[in-house]
Amino acid sequence: MMVARTAARLFAGQGVAATSGGDIAAAAGISERTVWRYFRNKESCVEPLFAQTWQRFARELRCWPRHLALEPHLADQFALDRHTPEEIADMVLVVRLIAALPDEPDLRSIWLHSYHDGEGEMAALIGDRLGRSHHDFEVRLCAAAVMGAVRTVDEAISRAAVRDGQAFTTEQVVAQMARAIRAVSNLPFCDPVAARPFGDAAMPSPHKKPPAPMPRKAAPPKAKEKAPAAAARRTPR
Repeated sequence: MMVARTAARLFAGQGVAATSGGDIAAAAGISERTVWRYFRNKESCVEPLFAQTWQRFARELRCWPRHLALEPHLADQFALDRHTPEEIADMVLVVRLIAALPDEPDLRSIWLHSYHDGEGEMAALIGDRLGRSHHDFEVRLCAAAVMGAVRTVDEAISRAAVRDGQAFTTEQVVAQMARAIRAVSNLPFCDPVAARPFGDAAMPSPHKKPPAPMPRKAAPPKAKEKAPAAAARRTPR
């Protein structure tokens, strides 16, 4: 993270093209050989900082109470007083980098890859909230769409803040984020959900007809009574 923060400051200040691996190493106070030991190229130096963005979002969703809708939970988690000064400084760095993505295609590939890595964890979160397997196709589809929505909101807000000088309140960010997630979700995980300790098997389906009652077993027919005349003929005298 120390190297990631150093590289992010250099990229945001002088651009990716004007920054070398040696510049990053010198600013971080380490050898260039150490930089290449941990990172495959100079752009990947900021990957831990990008990954931290969706990891923080996933962490905020993991403590989401089942009885609460998405909006009040995000409002609570996005409040600045819940974050340390270091976390806020990291957010500012990421915002500056995101704003530069249209002019830095190599940096954009790192950004996209970091969000793609988060789809599996998002699927696990959605599946757990709905009591479904994270391998389910609909759950995976929802996770991919949600990660795309979150990334798009991050990009739109970052560019507007840095390039256009717009300011956003926490309420505005929460409203836009929740609206985007709801717009792309194919599963109802944004609303309160009922706890199902025994899974779907214990919940009757509204489309499933109740089983038909078992027919009663017919009683065997009674034997006919023998006529008196026939009985008399078999009676020994």
